[in-house]
Amino acid sequence: MPTLEQARSWYPDDPVHGFDHVRRVVRLASQIAQAEGADLEIVQAAALLHDAQDRRQPQAANQRAAHHHASADFAAELLAAEGWPEDRIAAVQHCIRTHRFRDNSEPPGSLEAKILFDADKLDAIGAVGVIRAVGYALTHDNPSYADPSPQFLSTGETVPGEPHSAYHEYLFKLRKLKDRLYTTTAQAIAAGRHRVMEEFFEQLRIEMNPEIME
Repeated sequence: MPTLEQARSWYPDDPVHGFDHVRRVVRLASQIAQAEGADLEIVQAAALLHDAQDRRQPQAANQRAAHHHASADFAAELLAAEGWPEDRIAAVQHCIRTHRFRDNSEPPGSLEAKILFDADKLDAIGAVGVIRAVGYALTHDNPSYADPSPQFLSTGETVPGEPHSAYHEYLFKLRKLKDRLYTTTAQAIAAGRHRVMEEFFEQLRIEMNPEIME
């Protein structure tokens, strides 16, 4: 079984998808797995490896879009070297391939995959989710807040020159996450986190638009 210390070397120095995120997801996934009666070893291995990078390989510019497939391949290589049987490696790979919100081509089919999906999404909401959303926007040269265009509000697509701010990400993805969760344990955790995040982004919208306060 891979360890947290091993996992440090698989993750870049990234405030959004780095080792701290993985450590929180492992903790959340373990909590949910124990409550839901899932295979804890599969869940923990998948959580440790779900965003892992093979640091020996060059990272493509669009690596984030396909990271779940690259991480699943890396997991298979690493677990095979540890002597894991093929069926359990495949179970871990399925969890990893199906955890990404923006890819619905392979939905989570096992309880363990649903738990990893839920744990990863719980770390995207609440106070930590706010910090991560703002951090991601700023590190990609986008602002924390910009007024969304009518087109974005209706379709989720920005118009030319419109930044994808942290507030845009909240509207497009983050506010929807609590309704995408699979397990009752995660849904219960999400309720409070969602309120915190919702209140923050609504207050941000008001403060960034002083006319609303008049």
